[in-house]
Amino acid sequence: MEDMVRPMREELTNIGITELTTPEQVSENFEGMTGTALLVVNSVCGCAAGQCRPGVAKALQHAKTPTHLYTVFAGQDKEATAKAREYLAPNPPSSPSIALFKDGKLVHFIERHQIEDRTAVDIANDLTAAFDQHC
Repeated sequence: MEDMVRPMREELTNIGITELTTPEQVSENFEGMTGTALLVVNSVCGCAAGQCRPGVAKALQHAKTPTHLYTVFAGQDKEATAKAREYLAPNPPSSPSIALFKDGKLVHFIERHQIEDRTAVDIANDLTAAFDQHC
C-alpha cells in the first residue's frame, strides 16, 4: 500500500511538513512544545483528504504561519496517529483533520465534517484566520 499512499504523504512533506511516523517522534515534538504548531492528520479518504492537503498547502503561503509543521498518517502509521490523537483530546478521532497548537495547547481544530464538501480555498481561509489569531 506504500506505493499508493506515497504521493499523499509527499503532498505534505514536499511543502515542508515533517512526517511523524512513530509515537516516540510525536512525543519528542509535542512534549514541552513552545511556539505554534500545525498538525495534519493525513488520510487516504478522497472525499475529504482531496481538499484537506491542497487547503493546507494554500494556507501555508500566508504571511503568518506556525513555527512547527507536522503530519501523521491515519490508517498507515497507526501508533503515531494514536499518540498524536492524545494531544487532540477531547475531540474524537477524525481523519483527515487539522489542528493548531500554541505552546502545546490545542487552540483550533478542524474535523473531517468541517473539511467535507468544502473547497481547498475555504479550508485555507479557515486556517489563515486561525494563523492570524494565534501565530
